[in-house]
Amino acid sequence: MAWDIVADLTTEIGARLAGSPREAAARDWAVARLTLLGFKNVQVEPFTISGFVRGAETAKLTGPYPHNLHITALGNSVPTPKGGLTAEVVYFVSLDALKVAPAGSLTGKVAFIDNQMLPNQDGSGYGPYGNARRQGPAVAASKGAVTAVIRSAGTDHNRDPHTGGTNFPAGSKAIPAGAVSAPDADLIARIAATGKPMTINLVLESHPQANMPSGNVIADLPGRDPSLPPILVACHLDSWDLGTGAIDDGAGCAIVTAAALRAQQGGQPLRTIRVLWAGSEELGGFGGIAYAKAHAGEPHALAMESDFGADRVWRVDLNLAAANKPLGAKVSAALAPMGIVTGTTKAGGGTDVEPIIAAQKLAVVDLQQDGTRYFDLHHTPDDTLDKIDPAQLEQNVAAWTAVLNVVANEPGAIAGQSD
Repeated sequence: MAWDIVADLTTEIGARLAGSPREAAARDWAVARLTLLGFKNVQVEPFTISGFVRGAETAKLTGPYPHNLHITALGNSVPTPKGGLTAEVVYFVSLDALKVAPAGSLTGKVAFIDNQMLPNQDGSGYGPYGNARRQGPAVAASKGAVTAVIRSAGTDHNRDPHTGGTNFPAGSKAIPAGAVSAPDADLIARIAATGKPMTINLVLESHPQANMPSGNVIADLPGRDPSLPPILVACHLDSWDLGTGAIDDGAGCAIVTAAALRAQQGGQPLRTIRVLWAGSEELGGFGGIAYAKAHAGEPHALAMESDFGADRVWRVDLNLAAANKPLGAKVSAALAPMGIVTGTTKAGGGTDVEPIIAAQKLAVVDLQQDGTRYFDLHHTPDDTLDKIDPAQLEQNVAAWTAVLNVVANEPGAIAGQSD
């Protein structure tokens, strides 16, 4: 079932950029599919976002050697002037190096931020290395740069650039911003090491756009006792537009939905399981924020999210109140036969559930997937269905089902740790 969901979503809808007509089509598709699967109370909860429209994008080194570069605009980038721009490139080995550049030193120039991320199982490199994308363009603008270009936040070595959002805080100047592929970043670094001046021609016509339509899709599998707060399982329905959003996050929607249904096979669980297919996660977590606001008056018990591809679950992290220690032990025991170990890190959920977790101090279970190859594909044209291993996808569904069989049948109060 999980394979069918992600295969059909990526085939029939494809890329689902937040705020776009294809994200809207995906919401309609989700309502029809969840209804067909037997979910109840299936509905769209609309909201509007500050969105992003992709335009033409090209990059060429014009000196000291001519080279065409593979580039993609970052979300929230503003466009270059009509016809593009040509300017001197200033190379920075890291975001920290850019931060200590003198004020005004980049006036009229292009900042290039190098940023070599390496793969690891838990994906923890994405936090620090991803900051070059999230923060770098705003920092460059504060130094006078007219444009910022980064090495893609990824671990691959092909010529697919990685998109993703960048942030321009209130009061900062927005500038055009793009990411080049890893081999192109290597090329720029080699030329920079020679000390020869570099110039680049950039055309980045993408632009932000206000008041774009988005929305969440929610659906319930009612439990035997409707007075008990539900279990919330989440994914995000939107995707970036370069690939078809298979691993990010079509797989997550397939996993949580298939597991919620499989948890019914032994009989109706005690608690309702609610599925949230959130909208507009990629551009700023708007779906999670909207859900927390819309459901602030409804108590929830526990939240989980799948948003890290489809490779095997290897560890479980928990965030449970002291009184729920026996519940945690049951979860660990259910997962142990699959070789899934229990970690010591406090579970945090993910972007689509963090707002409701924070608001209601919810319990959290994080099923940590193997992220060794995730950032080879993340936010690239290579995020396509063929990258999903059906056997590993099935292992995810089995792990999620095991957890739901425990937590959705817990009769007592469930809560997260007190801060």
